[in-house]
Amino acid sequence: MSLRSLLPVLRGNCSSRTFSTASRNVARSSQVANVSSARASSKTFARPSSRFYSTEGNASKGSNTGLWLGLGALIAAGAGYYVYSNPQTAETVLRSGEQSVKSAAGFTPKKDDYQKVYNAIADLLDEAGDYDDGSYGPVLVRLAWHASGTYDKETKTGGSNYATMRFNPEALHGANAGLAVARGVLEPVKKKYSWISYGDLWTLAGVAAIQEASGPKIPWRAGRIDGFEKDVTPDGRLPDAAQGGDHLRNIFYRMGFNDQEIVALAGAHALGRCHVDRSGFEGPWTFSPTTFSNEFFNLLMNEKWQWRKWGGPKQLEDNKTKTLMMLPTDYALLTDKSFKKWVKAYADDESVFFKDFSAAFSRLLELGVPSTQWVAQEPWELKTLSEQKK
Repeated sequence: MSLRSLLPVLRGNCSSRTFSTASRNVARSSQVANVSSARASSKTFARPSSRFYSTEGNASKGSNTGLWLGLGALIAAGAGYYVYSNPQTAETVLRSGEQSVKSAAGFTPKKDDYQKVYNAIADLLDEAGDYDDGSYGPVLVRLAWHASGTYDKETKTGGSNYATMRFNPEALHGANAGLAVARGVLEPVKKKYSWISYGDLWTLAGVAAIQEASGPKIPWRAGRIDGFEKDVTPDGRLPDAAQGGDHLRNIFYRMGFNDQEIVALAGAHALGRCHVDRSGFEGPWTFSPTTFSNEFFNLLMNEKWQWRKWGGPKQLEDNKTKTLMMLPTDYALLTDKSFKKWVKAYADDESVFFKDFSAAFSRLLELGVPSTQWVAQEPWELKTLSEQKK
């Protein structure tokens, strides 16, 4: 009997304790429906480069039946408390158990295996059709960032280690509105490479999105594990775009970043746009929202900005075309002297921005992960699809 075959039994045992999950199931069904609708209405964009899919690595063959059964029994018994209290947790226990069994049976993912996952993610970026300017890249960067930016250096909680956005109420936090799309887009990749944790998958997706959008190389390494609903972080740990400089410092200093790193990370606004039905704000930051560049800083520094007159929350628009927008937190980077010197430095030299962003974003993705969990001592630089064609 496989570990996964135990799941229906465990769910049945939990049926009398699941009265609190009804509302979660409604929310989850709605999120899945939104993803299905977005993908059904999209037109597939063909990527000019060839696909780099590869079959998943196999566990070593041989007489491992006793190993599977023995480890399966130990995992099921050891996780009894969590399994009994929540069927959603039960599935997490079984998935973690499967990964442990594969490792014990001889399958240990290597850098090449993670490169295959990267390729699978990169290959689906341009399959967004009409969604978000034709690319899933920006929303995947946002998923990686929001899954990591909940870290608190004082309490050592939050961060990317447990992928707690899989659970409510974190999945429904206002700052995470719309990220069900990103999580849903990555599910086929997770199904194909079931051994990868959600924390590794989500952060690797952010790396792929940046690099495939002509951005800098982002050093990354694997080792995150999937946690439980009890590990969910409280609301309010992510930035509120309606606030100013003091708020930015409170949020980012809590994670361990300084002023220079705050500005560097803000440069990710070169990608994507805001949506009224999510944040309440509306519009792109740049004229090329699927290309990673220093254009966010160029526009912020050199364009004239005015407050937009509309029925939504307070935001700025460019005086010339009135098609671009900046958030109050973006504008705070100009009005604060310590922030502004870095805005100017990054507007003047894209290579400096790329170097600083790469370092800060790589560190962001590792927040909350104990050093003993990393599978490699030094981070990897994974190749883009175009690099692999050479």
